[in-house]
Amino acid sequence: MTKADFVAAVAEKSGLTKADAEKAVKAFTGAVTELLKNGDKLVLPGFGSFSVAARAARIGRNPQTGKELKIAASKSGKFSAGKDLKGL
Repeated sequence: MTKADFVAAVAEKSGLTKADAEKAVKAFTGAVTELLKNGDKLVLPGFGSFSVAARAARIGRNPQTGKELKIAASKSGKFSAGKDLKGL
């Protein structure tokens, strides 16, 4: 499903216009992004939770040369499915 398909589905289910549904989707993704940047966690009971996952620095290898290289520590967004989504 593309973003446009998702916006159309939100518009249909909510009774909003496609323009309003797109604004709602952008507002939701923007709010979640801002929460994660601040290190917060969003829990939507039954649906799932969005959180920040930290990855430690590590040593990797260049697949072409086999040479070791340092991979810096990083953080990324993580989604954990809730009870209603598990087992689909």
